[in-house]
Amino acid sequence: MVEEKTTSASTSRKKKDIYLFIGAVGILLLLNILLANVYFRVDLTEDKRYSIAPVTKQLLANLKEDITVDVYLAGDFPARFKRLQNSVRETLEEFRVYSDDRVQFNFINPSSNTNPEKRNNYYQQLIAKGLQPTNLVSTEGDKTVEKIIFPGGIVSSKGKEVPVIFLKGNQAAPPDEQLNQSIEGLEFELASAIRQLTQTQRKRIGFIEGHGELGMLEAADFITTLQKTYDVFWVDLTKVKDLKALDAVVVAKPLLKYSEAEKFKLDQFIVGGGRALFFIDPVNISLDSIRTEGTVALPLELNLQDLLFNYGVRLNGNLVQDINAGQIPMVVGMLGNQPQTQLMNWRYYPIINGFNKHTITRNLDALYSKFVSNIDSVRAKNIKKTPLIATSPYSRVVQMPASINLNEARVPPKPEEFTAGPQVLGYLLEGQFRSVFANRPLPAGITNVNIQSEGKPSKLVVVADGDLIRNEVNPKTKQPFRLGFDRYSGATYANKDFATNAVDYLLDETNLVSLRAKEIVLRPLDRVKAKEEKQKWQLINLVLPLILLVSFGIGRYYLRKRKYAGS
Repeated sequence: MVEEKTTSASTSRKKKDIYLFIGAVGILLLLNILLANVYFRVDLTEDKRYSIAPVTKQLLANLKEDITVDVYLAGDFPARFKRLQNSVRETLEEFRVYSDDRVQFNFINPSSNTNPEKRNNYYQQLIAKGLQPTNLVSTEGDKTVEKIIFPGGIVSSKGKEVPVIFLKGNQAAPPDEQLNQSIEGLEFELASAIRQLTQTQRKRIGFIEGHGELGMLEAADFITTLQKTYDVFWVDLTKVKDLKALDAVVVAKPLLKYSEAEKFKLDQFIVGGGRALFFIDPVNISLDSIRTEGTVALPLELNLQDLLFNYGVRLNGNLVQDINAGQIPMVVGMLGNQPQTQLMNWRYYPIINGFNKHTITRNLDALYSKFVSNIDSVRAKNIKKTPLIATSPYSRVVQMPASINLNEARVPPKPEEFTAGPQVLGYLLEGQFRSVFANRPLPAGITNVNIQSEGKPSKLVVVADGDLIRNEVNPKTKQPFRLGFDRYSGATYANKDFATNAVDYLLDETNLVSLRAKEIVLRPLDRVKAKEEKQKWQLINLVLPLILLVSFGIGRYYLRKRKYAGS
């Protein structure tokens, strides 16, 4: 009788277990069916490194055309470049999902062709498309191997292409940090390229002319870059009634004085919500103007100082020197009848590496400036002032008028003279600007206009260096070099990135430029400590799991023995 009851209970328990198993499988199948068309991911990282920003999701969700991204990062790389490769793949996979498969991507090895001639021709094609090669040096066994890689890609749609450079960041930073900065910018770079291909409405930018501003050749690279995203025009203030047809204006290195009427048009445009970028030289000096015996540099009167002062900044009539500076060629002797030249530091050409952690300047490489002045912040109601760029701490301020002689480059700097600290060279101004013409009569030549004293919120970028957006011109071919390219050192600085970031920040209503604020925290190992404690942690990783496993087995054995010993 007892045996029958035991058998019945066992059978009942088995049936119950079977029902529970069938029910669990059914629930899993039902959940799988219900969630088949529901997509979600959970990013548990502290810095949300695997999350796509809402503005990017909206951009991808609104795609009407297919996008193809060809990434030239296939192949074997050292660990740190492998991380970049994986990050690009992960970002594009997220883009593919959120775009409902409209974004597709391919990884290509540009060095796969074993024919050297065909491989080099392929390299040249990529360079012509805007991708820049990098010489990667790696160690393989006992050998040091150099590889040409293209850390970038081509984003294309309907026959249009946009190059994307993945390897960016500040070259003065350690390699791991620079690579981390590049990874932080991946989403922005790719999303910007997609927006450039798909945008239907383009903002209008006017370059002011008529006062000796940069011409088409000197501003060629900056204008060409802007034309990929915006419509660009030349604007003569004497020939237009107002600037309402524009979204932004650029004042690029003027040399002649603005009239009151021209200044009025600028003022009313800004007060009315228009955006503006001022790249101004407060001092009238250039390298070509310095004679053998030296030149006296004087402040440059443009009749714009009171306008900017009213908005919240004062451009000072001085020049800033920096020990961290560019170079110019100097004649150091003669070989026969041929002059011998040598590159020497020219402290009036500061290399700018002091940046605010702002969207415009985040992860930016160094800038190259020429004869730059500092800027002071002054009180302006309801205006937020953000310093963007500054010199190194080893600077010196030279007041005007001053005699400038090329022979200064021959004299080594005295560190005790360069103690002025970081000098701010550029500001971002945001808020509701008050007109400088408030409570003043209309200037001559302006009639039938009501002065707008305060208007819509606006944004300005003011930089005390007109050369920051001027590209050099090849003296032989008369073709413009890349903006930021120094033909003496062969280095390319981030002047173009800074200028285009500033324009994007001023005009980007979708706030896509906010993606540049993404931050991935580096948590590097303490290499010294890791080396010292290597054996200890190896021993722990090998022995501790075995101890836990044996302890679990012994404990389970005694528990089972105790449980069934009395039965």
